[in-house]
Amino acid sequence: MSINNKNINNVFYIFVIAHLIFWTMIPSITNHNLPLDTIEALAWGSNLDWGFSKHPPMSAFFSEVFYQIFGPQDWAYYLLSQIFVIISFYYVFKFSNEIFNNKLLGLISVLLIEAIYFYNFTTPEFNVNVCQLPFWSLTVYYSWRVFSGREIKFLDCFLVGLFAAFGFLSKYLFIYLLISIVLLFIYIIFYKKIKKIDFRYFIIIEVFLVLLVPHFIWLFNNDFITIVYGLNRAGLDEPYILNHLKYPITFLLKQLGILIPFFFLVWLLVQKIKFKLNLKDKKLLFLLFVNILPIFLMFITSVVTGSKIRTMWMTPFYLFFGVLFVYLFQSQINLKKIDNFLKVFLFLFFLSPIVYFYDSTI
Repeated sequence: MSINNKNINNVFYIFVIAHLIFWTMIPSITNHNLPLDTIEALAWGSNLDWGFSKHPPMSAFFSEVFYQIFGPQDWAYYLLSQIFVIISFYYVFKFSNEIFNNKLLGLISVLLIEAIYFYNFTTPEFNVNVCQLPFWSLTVYYSWRVFSGREIKFLDCFLVGLFAAFGFLSKYLFIYLLISIVLLFIYIIFYKKIKKIDFRYFIIIEVFLVLLVPHFIWLFNNDFITIVYGLNRAGLDEPYILNHLKYPITFLLKQLGILIPFFFLVWLLVQKIKFKLNLKDKKLLFLLFVNILPIFLMFITSVVTGSKIRTMWMTPFYLFFGVLFVYLFQSQINLKKIDNFLKVFLFLFFLSPIVYFYDSTI
């Protein structure tokens, strides 16, 4: 495969269309029933409310929309899940093109995350984790536009608040991204000693809170049932001191294991593992805050509370890992190795659906 600046967009669209077709078609053929979480979302969607016993309402809403269009066709819900995935890929690609001057590096940033388990093998199951993906990428993208722009635009602020609210209404763990972005803006305000804060920042907060009001009313009227469920799922009803050590270590080991294919692809591209952290670099600072800080906050949560972080909860956290690592190693990336990278990428790209097919039919 030959890639140059003229056909990079075409390569990207071929990639996402192939992803959409493979991961819609194969589970449609192999699975006798929809995944349990998808069935649950459909059940909730038949009686839409501002919340349910386990989660906020967004996954149920989209499931119900597709049910009204396609009815009880299993393939439609695999398609729904993949639409959410490729929208997130599109905005990662769009974001990466604003970070890099080299469009090829932007494409590589997206191809890298395809090697992460969360964005291939687990995507057929439309659930609250997958539902977060487009809103996570959109929130990061428009936060970057607010953060990097010379002039803060009303529309960008409105969209950050809008997509942040949709993400939170998909799953409460979205708050870890929002806290990280808020901390970034606080850091910039104090670091640059900004005395006058632009009022347009408050548009984000206003839009976010207004959209959440109906859900907060529902929560209050239902004794905060979803929060209680989440705390119980995290194992907080097991007050053992050892959990404050066991669960964080288990969390880190699982994350490293999941990222092995990703790190292998990065290694194929990089001549030397060498980088310098320059916190005055606006792009690097933003990438660290939206990639590393949410994961660090999850780890600290586990340490402090002794909670068990379930692996699938981390689904959206790695969307921009490709951009971060390509940015860190961009001076060490040997573009002459791109052919080897693409060969291994294509091998993994086709291997995942084959393994899924085999696993579903045995």
